[in-house]
Amino acid sequence: MKKSILCVMTTLMLLSIIPTPLKAVVESNPVTIVATKTDDPVDPNTLLARIYEIKAIDKSTLSKTEKKELRKELRQTKKQLKEAGHGGVYLSVGSAIIIILLLIILL
Repeated sequence: MKKSILCVMTTLMLLSIIPTPLKAVVESNPVTIVATKTDDPVDPNTLLARIYEIKAIDKSTLSKTEKKELRKELRQTKKQLKEAGHGGVYLSVGSAIIIILLLIILL
């Protein structure tokens, strides 16, 4: 008797934990997303020149909105510069040691 009650309680508990499938709402008008990112290579020298120009501007004569726009442009330019500069090979210390040991053993 105790064993059957335990089995029934276990099945009820397991069935209450199982999530019931929800009916997803179907959208009648699907939204299309257009990618606006351009893959044009940007010259890092022009970006650096623009950063130096922004830093050289006398900001005391600018209004609050102009300063805000300059800050946004500076952040955006630095972000583009970082994106253009990636692509290097990163080598951890452990892998460098393994490569050196392999070179010593093989040569």
